[in-house]
Amino acid sequence: MLPINLTIVALLSFAIPFIATLILTPLLIKTLTKRGGLVQDYHKANKPLVPKPGGPAIIISLLLGEAVVYLATGSTGVLALLLVTGIAGAIGLIDDIYTLSGALKPALLILGSLPILLLDAYSFHPEFPLFGAVRLSIIYPLILLIAIPVTSNTVNTIDVLNGVVSGFIIIISIPLMFAMLLKGETTIALATLPIIASSLAFYVFHRFPSKIFPGDSGSLTLGALYGGLAIVGGVEVVGIVALLPAILNSFFFLSSVRRFVEHRKIKQRPTKLLEGDRLAASRNGSAPVTLVRMLLADGPLTEQQVAREIFKLAAFSSLLAVITAILTWGVPL
Repeated sequence: MLPINLTIVALLSFAIPFIATLILTPLLIKTLTKRGGLVQDYHKANKPLVPKPGGPAIIISLLLGEAVVYLATGSTGVLALLLVTGIAGAIGLIDDIYTLSGALKPALLILGSLPILLLDAYSFHPEFPLFGAVRLSIIYPLILLIAIPVTSNTVNTIDVLNGVVSGFIIIISIPLMFAMLLKGETTIALATLPIIASSLAFYVFHRFPSKIFPGDSGSLTLGALYGGLAIVGGVEVVGIVALLPAILNSFFFLSSVRRFVEHRKIKQRPTKLLEGDRLAASRNGSAPVTLVRMLLADGPLTEQQVAREIFKLAAFSSLLAVITAILTWGVPL
């Protein structure tokens, strides 16, 4: 059981970002609607206009939650996570406004890796199941530099349907926190609560039919913080295993388009809309291969059905991540 002071910190680090997201998101919906910050939802026949981006609500709530943990613990690792969140959020907002190129965006996100590196908030001894810790003193800092751009863009690529990215993050963050508790990284485990809380609250508005989209500012920030948590908490392998569906989605996309390209500039869509708001895989050979397109290979599905299939994959990869954690740090008592 957590000491009473840490229990209070846990409650506050969950409650504050949860409530902040619940309050800020409706305000964003009204503001964006009033100012014309609307985009079409292409997966519905009537192409409804949806406010975007909801990222500012996510960013502010995450910063508030991480700030609670930092003020209570003074952890350098949590300070690094605060900076990662702020940097990724700023880059995401710039991308939402100006649409950064497919190559420039990941290059800028390298800045998000710097706080972890400069504050020495990592260990170059990553732990693997069965094999234990491995010393990577030279190569690990280089891997770290690209880690935040990779996790940010990987999560961003799965933000394709109503409710998917927020629901996906909720599911895959749970094994991350479980692994940290097994390892004894209680402070960083507390720092995982804000990402779960904010995503859960945002899902209320993001689920089908979406009242708001997170935009790149939302999805990039969630991906950056997820990657930061895995690195600072020393549970990198668990984080990778849980993230596998999104990693495969990115791999399919990059292997088919063969270059870094902004998804909004893809001319051929990987899916097409049928009657009854059902989605079908595109038969166009030049359309990018994505996880959604592969899920539709056996036949058309509704948007909600595709989202459920992605959540099932996330639950399965998260189960594998939990098993990975147990094989690495033992069975919890």
